[in-house]
Amino acid sequence: MDTNDTWLIIPCYNEGTVIKDVIENARATFPNIVAVNDGSADNSAAQIHAAGAHLVNHPVNLGQGAAIQTGVEYARRQPGARYFVTFDADGQHQVKDVVAMLERLRNDDADIIVGTRFGDAARDEDQVPLIKRIVLKTVVMLSPRTRRLGLTDAHNGLRVFNRKVADELNIRMNGMSHASEFVTQMDEKGWRVAEQPVDILYTEYSMSKGQSLINGVNILADGLLVRKLP
Repeated sequence: MDTNDTWLIIPCYNEGTVIKDVIENARATFPNIVAVNDGSADNSAAQIHAAGAHLVNHPVNLGQGAAIQTGVEYARRQPGARYFVTFDADGQHQVKDVVAMLERLRNDDADIIVGTRFGDAARDEDQVPLIKRIVLKTVVMLSPRTRRLGLTDAHNGLRVFNRKVADELNIRMNGMSHASEFVTQMDEKGWRVAEQPVDILYTEYSMSKGQSLINGVNILADGLLVRKLP
């Protein structure tokens, strides 16, 4: 598959330990990557540069939503850009899943394909930590938009979308609430949405970064906040 028309957008905050490996692994398949260094206090910027990705710096930390919006705006200005991928910096996402999702997007009647951790009940029990699973399913239960769109995993950061979505995307919420805002825009803008089962690699490193109970509570709170946006 020719992937020169595809751009990976990687928001990055203090991921200097792993970001170089993540980018180098992805660049073997996807040469066009923009990583947004979101005010990191570590060596993330240097590691991004060393890995050969396009580097955009936020001088201060603005949050993942803002980093994704910056990355999408950068990518859509590049010649020949037709497809866009949001991809986490901590090594959880798998390149093989992006390839499958991109192939489906090219051939199916969809504008955006969202990864889901809940595509196979037997695998879900092994793949998703219990607290995380409870939080994610609660978010879906509390979100009429998510249920209306047929989504089972609204906070999965792996998304593949076309130029229409990239041009219309306007993320205003800076924190984890950007995922709920993504769902809101899917619904309000009438994007054609599909889901794809994906494998999430939960390592000791990634678990320490964002799988705590506090993070789960923040996801729920942010989701409720998005529902109040005009």
